[in-house]
Amino acid sequence: MLNDPRFTTEVEITVPFHDVDMMGVVWHGNYFRYFEIAREALLNQFDYGYRQMKESGYVWPVVDTRVKYRDVVTFEQTIRVRAKLEEYENRLRIGYEIFDAASGKRTTTGYTIQVAVEEKPKSCASSARQSCLNVWEWHYEALASRCDAAGATGARHHAR
Repeated sequence: MLNDPRFTTEVEITVPFHDVDMMGVVWHGNYFRYFEIAREALLNQFDYGYRQMKESGYVWPVVDTRVKYRDVVTFEQTIRVRAKLEEYENRLRIGYEIFDAASGKRTTTGYTIQVAVEEKPKSCASSARQSCLNVWEWHYEALASRCDAAGATGARHHAR
């Protein structure tokens, strides 16, 4: 089913000057923006873009990502970014491939994983909230004790 072409999209991008370093090569962090552009186009195909996500009461943060740089991408190079929905049941896993538009050579691969999170979690009762705070305080004290034992006494004061 995920081999259906409706689960794949491609966008074309010409690399702008502000995306490259002094050597004219795309800075590694910008690949995530290229992934984002393709991901947004893919989700809009299902009429579930970011506005629709927000209206549904859920946000979908990226919780895991990977990029494999196979070849350089440079200033003014035209690239095709392909996004493909690979999983959707318990999470969204979207795979990416970047190709040089002129030669078709694959330059980059990667993926992102997103999970649904309620935008406005249901409020908990005062006693439950206090219990959560107590558990957090216990974990904080345990961590601070370990830091103190390891000689990192300043960590306790900076963590709060």
